[in-house]
Amino acid sequence: MDTLIVRDCKHAQLRILIGDVLKTECDILVTGANNRLSGREGIDAKIHKAAGEELREACAQIARGQRALNLQPCSVGSAVSTSPFNLPVQHLIHVVGPDCRRPNQDLNRRELLETAYNSMFEQIASSKIRGVVALAPLSMDVFSYPHREGARKTMEILLGILDGEEDPGIERLLLVTDNSNFINNMKTVYRETEDQFPGSDLTRAFRRGLIQ
Repeated sequence: MDTLIVRDCKHAQLRILIGDVLKTECDILVTGANNRLSGREGIDAKIHKAAGEELREACAQIARGQRALNLQPCSVGSAVSTSPFNLPVQHLIHVVGPDCRRPNQDLNRRELLETAYNSMFEQIASSKIRGVVALAPLSMDVFSYPHREGARKTMEILLGILDGEEDPGIERLLLVTDNSNFINNMKTVYRETEDQFPGSDLTRAFRRGLIQ
């Protein structure tokens, strides 16, 4: 797994990795879910398959409970946690980012993406697990968020939280993707605006073997 970017912040380190999030060693795994928690598309489908049928049933139970209250199973911008079941992690978080194939969500995608990441960190805090968190970039897969804008917005949100006033309660955040379009756009965005992001760059030091 190749390391694209390493950036140190006040509370935790962000690493952007090129590879498969399911093969990443972590304590908490985050999956980008749809609002039905059905696990039918993209990386979420792979995570559901690896976790086993018990995860699908757990998500179905959450959905039934929400529908009994006339609510969506997991509305856009929100997050829920479940057991990881067969996944080799301690905790699994399902986050619903904006689906830009839907015009009403695409219109408000920036605000919804920020809300989704904030909901993710709320679930991380509730887990009481201080460790390594891994996820693929929210909404950048089948949800079709524009990659150039998405790369910049993702960095602004995540680094803003990791370098903010409140400690989000993690040691390291691993953003993992093998989507070549997102990777290329992230390279461009980082090259053009790296000095504008919170935190300090450690990518060169990592590549020279000065840090692990």
